[in-house]
Amino acid sequence: MGQVHEPPRLPDGGFAAWSRDRLAVARRGADECGDVWQLEPGVYVAAAAEPCEAVLRRAHDFPKAPSPLFPPLKRSSGAPTREERAHAHAARMRGLRAQAVAARIGEIAPGIARFADHWPTGQDVEILPPLRRTLAEIGVRYLFSEDAPTLLPFVPQLFLAREVLARPSRWVWPRWVPTPARRFRTRQQVAFTDALRPVVRRRRSSGRLGDDVLGQMLRPSSRHGPLSEEAILDTLPGITVATFETPSRAAGWILLHLARHPEAAARVAAEAALLPADPAATTSTHLDSLHYTQAVVREVLRLHPPSWLLTRHVTRRTQLAGYTIDAGSTVLVCPYTAHRDAREHPEPDRFRPERWLDATGSPTEPGAFLSFGTGPHGCEGVALAMAMLTLLTAQTARRHHLSEPPGPEPAFQVTTFEGLTPVGLRLRATLRN
Repeated sequence: MGQVHEPPRLPDGGFAAWSRDRLAVARRGADECGDVWQLEPGVYVAAAAEPCEAVLRRAHDFPKAPSPLFPPLKRSSGAPTREERAHAHAARMRGLRAQAVAARIGEIAPGIARFADHWPTGQDVEILPPLRRTLAEIGVRYLFSEDAPTLLPFVPQLFLAREVLARPSRWVWPRWVPTPARRFRTRQQVAFTDALRPVVRRRRSSGRLGDDVLGQMLRPSSRHGPLSEEAILDTLPGITVATFETPSRAAGWILLHLARHPEAAARVAAEAALLPADPAATTSTHLDSLHYTQAVVREVLRLHPPSWLLTRHVTRRTQLAGYTIDAGSTVLVCPYTAHRDAREHPEPDRFRPERWLDATGSPTEPGAFLSFGTGPHGCEGVALAMAMLTLLTAQTARRHHLSEPPGPEPAFQVTTFEGLTPVGLRLRATLRN
């Protein structure tokens, strides 16, 4: 590792043209140019596993830029300080860490089981829309518990705002320009915030804060005291969309692989047969016993990472894989190509869930796995996402054989915000038993 070469010739138009077909170019660059390569002046691509992990772990040299999706609303109090953002992050994590998710598996499992039970059999179904609705309901209930029905009506518009912003454009506008997409985003953000505000005030005034993620954010910290109302309201629109947007993309790829690999699906079904008949009785122990199912999920996420490209900005002159990178540069981290590094994953293009198990069938972690990032800015919701995806895989395979209808294969769509989404995904389910 550590080799850096000049990039291949790119289409006319430089970076803008590359953006229209950047997945193919990134793969070609990884094959032809080595571990790290310069795309254009000030823009570098980390394509192999080792430099990708190095960038993500060296957060001081390569910090993550604030998300442009749902920035704080403009208020007279001004933008939140760095300390307030750190406090809000710590408060969210009290409800999203693995132990918190494990304690609430019995609340997550019933919604997943209903999705599998209600899948119409014997007909071709475009599966992403119902998947997204199901995971949105589960995610919103995880965040807000009994207050989820108040907030769920606003969630589809929040998601649509995200989709509108993510559509590729030939123009890159400064963030201060009020484009139609940004005005639409702000309207949906305000509507969601206005619905959430009375919930926050009622819980605080009653003292019944709740044990969900919102309740954890309402609890004062011994170091910082209570979070301000604005800090809570600003952080939750983005988290709400994140609980289902990325998992729904990943779930589409997983269900497609169950259809294409019936032997793996049968093995998942056999493992899932040991789950409780009452989904509400599912516990973290049941989830942890789904070794092969988790391996299937990880293998699909290796082949199709939901966030295939991560952007980092360089704060100071530094070295990466033998390359000197100046402050102010941009480094694009590509999990898609890192996961296909044969030095980390033998036969990297082959679907082989067994690579995530040892000889006894127990979980293991060979090679790089960057589908949720890593280091200080890794995905906050990784435990929740893995729980939802594992249960979805198990319950679907337990009930159904999946198959692809005749016709064109589903394509993929690369979005501005680093997403890799299956498009035109239609599947047919028949009852397994």
